[in-house]
Amino acid sequence: MKNQTLGEFIIDTQKDFPGSTGELSKILSSIRLAAKLVSHETNKAGLAKHILGAAGSENVQGEQQQKLDVYANNQFIEALKAREVVCGIGSEENDEFISFEEDSCKNGKYVVLMDPLDGSSNIDVNVSIGTIFSVFERCSELGTLAKKEDFLQKGTKQVAAGYVIYGSSTMLVYSTGNGVNGFTFDPSIGVFFLSHPNMKFPEKASIFSINEGNLNISSSKIQEYVAYCKENNPSSSRPYTARYIGSLVADFHRNLIKGGVYLYPDTTKAPNGKLRLLYECSPLAFIAEQAGGKAISNNERILDIQPEDLHQRVPLYIGSSNMINELEAILNRGN
Repeated sequence: MKNQTLGEFIIDTQKDFPGSTGELSKILSSIRLAAKLVSHETNKAGLAKHILGAAGSENVQGEQQQKLDVYANNQFIEALKAREVVCGIGSEENDEFISFEEDSCKNGKYVVLMDPLDGSSNIDVNVSIGTIFSVFERCSELGTLAKKEDFLQKGTKQVAAGYVIYGSSTMLVYSTGNGVNGFTFDPSIGVFFLSHPNMKFPEKASIFSINEGNLNISSSKIQEYVAYCKENNPSSSRPYTARYIGSLVADFHRNLIKGGVYLYPDTTKAPNGKLRLLYECSPLAFIAEQAGGKAISNNERILDIQPEDLHQRVPLYIGSSNMINELEAILNRGN
């Protein structure tokens, strides 16, 4: 039996959307195209100096934009706009959301939110980076410009979410609410093939991922949980293994395959955490739950948080259910 391509898979799963006229499939195809272009540029970053280094500008968070940040952002925006099924885009790299003014786009049923290049500070040192995206059905009236309310929706309203990881191979992983599937890019023929069907967190998980450099400025309960992970207790398979890449997509992807938890807590320097609810936390939480995992922000389910701002930050704890349950037991102790 031949390997199934991403295009074939998209067509075969259209039946999961009764009454669909193919808009969501077009969005996924657009993301596939932009991912190929970004993968191509990423894989030659060590040779093509024009895409390495800072772009000389800052994003809305005050972070230095990398040249590849700007390139990826433009490629995804143009690819999604060209299909005329998206009425607007929210990007981590843009201060405000983008409303497409063309009449054909005003009739688009969906908005897309994205982090076009997560972990871009790792580009120059050849560490895996990624793209994160989510898709919502618009709240505003068809035929009008996209409005802010279209983007400020709870994660439970997502109709699709996923990520692309650019590493030793390029993979696109996504869910439309019917499980999680991963596709690996074959650069020799320019096609994504289904390589990881029905992805699930392993039942036994033993990896914890956190920047321990910030541990002393995290809450006492996070410090207690990390101490718990390191405790020698063979009956519960501890100590757990510490693995931290420093690239959210890469850390999440490894923990999804190997079994583990990723923690980015609030600290005294970042009291609201540093990760963005709409562009990073919510889409990965959708993937995590579809793969049998959990995602919380302190004591609240990520997907239940009502966004109040396009660039809202929240603490994130995401991964295998058993490890999140252990964390929650500590977070809830004494409450």
